[in-house]
Amino acid sequence: MSKAIIFPGQGSQAPGMGKQLFEDHPAARTHFQSANDILGFEITKIMFEGSAEDLTRTSVTQPAIFLHSVILAEVLNLQSHAQMTAGHSLGEFSALVFAGSLTFEDGLRLVSERAQAMQEACDLTPSTMAAIVGLADEVVEEICAAINEIVVPANYNSQGQLVISGSIEGVEQALLLAKEKGAKIAKRIPVNGAFHSPFMQPAQDRLARAIEATPLKEPIFPIYQNCTASAERDPAKIKENLTKQLTAPVRWTQSIQQMIADGATSFEEIGPGKVLQGLVKRIDASVQAASRS
Repeated sequence: MSKAIIFPGQGSQAPGMGKQLFEDHPAARTHFQSANDILGFEITKIMFEGSAEDLTRTSVTQPAIFLHSVILAEVLNLQSHAQMTAGHSLGEFSALVFAGSLTFEDGLRLVSERAQAMQEACDLTPSTMAAIVGLADEVVEEICAAINEIVVPANYNSQGQLVISGSIEGVEQALLLAKEKGAKIAKRIPVNGAFHSPFMQPAQDRLARAIEATPLKEPIFPIYQNCTASAERDPAKIKENLTKQLTAPVRWTQSIQQMIADGATSFEEIGPGKVLQGLVKRIDASVQAASRS
């Protein structure tokens, strides 16, 4: 029986996140206080006392989810119980720290750099994302390819649940086509940019320099990376895939399927929310899925 530990991405944040960890565990307090110093602002105050709106700023959201996830995994002492790991988009950085490939401090610095780079790319060109539910992935891929605008599959979340990303006009055209083809849900997501699309190329260029300058060790167990959906342990390949991630789709469905094929029988989501737990069950109902926040 192999256990996989998985980490959530952006969208899982909630007011009060991490506060219980801070209050109950001295080691957690040390990490949170260190995070305030590294980031140069009191992220703990926003996480513990801020509103939902305060937490939606990308420069806050991404480090907040990373901190909650990584610190919780350490407090729970889960490393010795895991045989593999993965993270959804931002969660891949949490997974790398959990697997011992990245230090906590370097992981937080990269996440902060990533958040700032993505926000700058969003400000540069208006773009958006949308969720399409109830169509085969191949049909959504054909819809994207048929539009004379930049529109691409961004998140393969589970069978029949795909997020697309691109120009505002292109995404609107794709939604109309999806409804014509019988999608159960086809609607815009409230984000201010087209993540995991060519619109993130400026962010990828900036993040690539930071990743290249950051030391990575071989992880203690395989990490299944978003852009390849396959197990990786080579630090050079991990860096390459981590750099590609901002413009490549998140192949979450394929990642979970590959982890199961490689022996995973149970999945535990560590961090705020329960989104990934639900996706795993939709991908394959035969495996165990749980979450701890």
